[in-house]
Amino acid sequence: MNKLIVSIIVLLLILLALGLGYRFFNDDLNKIEEIKEDIPVIEEIIEPTIEPEPTVEPEKTINTDMFYDLDSILILVNKKHDLPSDYEPSDLVKPNVKSNKSGLSLRQEAALAIEEMFNKALEDDITLVLGSSYRSYSYQSKLYNNYVAKDGEEKANKYSAKPGQSEHQTGLAADISDASGANYLKQSFKDTPEGIWLKDNAHNFGFILRYPEGKEEITGYMFEPWHFRYVGIEEATKIYNSNLTFEEYYNILD
Repeated sequence: MNKLIVSIIVLLLILLALGLGYRFFNDDLNKIEEIKEDIPVIEEIIEPTIEPEPTVEPEKTINTDMFYDLDSILILVNKKHDLPSDYEPSDLVKPNVKSNKSGLSLRQEAALAIEEMFNKALEDDITLVLGSSYRSYSYQSKLYNNYVAKDGEEKANKYSAKPGQSEHQTGLAADISDASGANYLKQSFKDTPEGIWLKDNAHNFGFILRYPEGKEEITGYMFEPWHFRYVGIEEATKIYNSNLTFEEYYNILD
């Protein structure tokens, strides 16, 4: 009897021990699960694709010698930079365009460009007339002296260049008129269909409006909507888009 009681007690103790062990084991599992829930999920790190930086072309550097080279189409001529009295371009030709006088000539590159420009204008129902082109030093001297005699030196200096200071001597400048000639060498030319067409399109053929309105202090001359200077298509387009004068664009104000 005593053995039976002892056996029962032992069995109960074993069952109790097993129950307690299971409880503690289950609590540990729950704690492990709780810990797992607190661990942040580390997503797969995908390294971003790094696009190569675009190559920036350095700005074109203009060789300033070009502004003083008599053979350059970018030669600088103004009140501060004179041409030699004996200078005459070696490649003068007569452009095949409508003109108001005979014998007008330009440097060959400028002559070809002005022919293209006049032909394109005709396609747009615009008739352009060449009024003046290359002038020799001596011819410019006569013109200037006549203007001084007529209007006085101070006034003449606003619209006429002294000999050696005229772009016309380069063979790269052209004075352009409408077919009627009614607005030739007049500021009213800017409002004519011809003047408007030239202002908007001349750069496509390498010409710039050399003495624009509002830039008299820079250029030294009054607004001349008829005077166009050849500098080549690339440079003419840059100057046109900049809304600057030749001197301002190349920073050659001295």
